[in-house]
Amino acid sequence: MTAFTIEPLHRDFGARLTGVDLTGDIADAAIAAIDAAIDEYSFVVIPDQPFDDARQLAFTRRLGEPEPSHVALGEEGRIEYFGTIGNVQADGTALGSDHRKTRFLTGNNLWHTDASFKPTPAKLSIMCAYETPSEGGETLFVSTRAAYARLAPETRQDLDPKIGIHDYVFSRSKVGADAVSPALAKSLPPVRQKLVRRNPANGRKNLFIGSHVRAIEGMPEPESRALLDALVEQSVPADAILAHAWRPGDLVIWDNRCLLHRGAGYDADKHRRLMRQTRVSGDGPSLTE
Repeated sequence: MTAFTIEPLHRDFGARLTGVDLTGDIADAAIAAIDAAIDEYSFVVIPDQPFDDARQLAFTRRLGEPEPSHVALGEEGRIEYFGTIGNVQADGTALGSDHRKTRFLTGNNLWHTDASFKPTPAKLSIMCAYETPSEGGETLFVSTRAAYARLAPETRQDLDPKIGIHDYVFSRSKVGADAVSPALAKSLPPVRQKLVRRNPANGRKNLFIGSHVRAIEGMPEPESRALLDALVEQSVPADAILAHAWRPGDLVIWDNRCLLHRGAGYDADKHRRLMRQTRVSGDGPSLTE
């Protein structure tokens, strides 16, 4: 299965891989080819994969070390590798728009990169779609590699050495003052991350920004906030966005090091949505890259 077809999806990033069968034993060469496609395209969708949790976790382990859920670990001290994105619960019931869990997930509608608020930020997110809305529910992606390349050389030079402060409590406070429990907040203190990262496989640089970044170290707060907001705004013009409309059977892998994403929203009172996400942990803190 190393000879799959790659169909580019956007001028900046993204590809659909076809001719891929992940249901049996996957050769090391096939995993290496998928990994190379992720480094090159940052976002890959592999359609029509009949996954379940066991198969997804096994596949995740082939790409790297699975990252435990920060919510389960912080609130319960429990290792759990899966997160549910959507309103369908384990018993098959669906939550409405007013439920606390549904409101909490609206934080995903802000431009962000997954788990950048951890000392070792997430490398990859892997999402399997099982039930998807007939209307809405898309996920929007942009490349901060392409955004960095669009900046003036002198701006890139100025940004390269800067450090961002990533703060989960700050970002989730935008959803509501009670969005983060005291136990979860205590488990996720603010962390320092490079503002500009570099892919070790190809040397290409990218901005590391998004809703989890509270401030830039050493800058006055108003100036810091203005710069961070401007960088996100400059990264997400309409023609830079890849909108993925989910279909049951989609397996999507994206590179959190160099993509921003956000949910487009859907009506949870009318539609069911069930997607299961795992993540691959990064190789270490961004400051040591």
